[in-house]
Amino acid sequence: MTDYAGDVRSPDGARYAIVASRWNPRIVDALVDGARRAFAGNGVAADAVDLIRVPGAWELPMAAAHAVDRGQYAGIVALGCVVRGDTRHYEHVADECARGLMRVALDTGVPVANGVLAVERHEDAVARAGGAHGNKGEECALAIVEMANLIGKLA
Repeated sequence: MTDYAGDVRSPDGARYAIVASRWNPRIVDALVDGARRAFAGNGVAADAVDLIRVPGAWELPMAAAHAVDRGQYAGIVALGCVVRGDTRHYEHVADECARGLMRVALDTGVPVANGVLAVERHEDAVARAGGAHGNKGEECALAIVEMANLIGKLA
């Protein structure tokens, strides 16, 4: 039996995209910084990572799909932050964003990491954007490099 596992060594020549929301900029910018640090810390050159900005989390799946259509990315990191409010808007945006990002990954075969924080309170987002619970942007970048590595082994 053959075991396959990825590691956090980026395939030679791999390019990545970070697709990030402009909504909740303090949180999302911290996630972007974490993703960039993780890429750099694992041998991915800064010029091999493109940053694509969109208005909000709702637009992330569409931008990810168009980025994948360009055919040059080994993986996409989607970053955003949706904080629960007094209406059902939170559920619509967070759930459909997650569903859309998964669809992009499954339809294209290009890994897409969902780094969209869906939190109850702003303080919960701070904790996941470099606070007590780490940085979800960093975690997503590491996951995407590992998935790109694994897919290369499975090809």
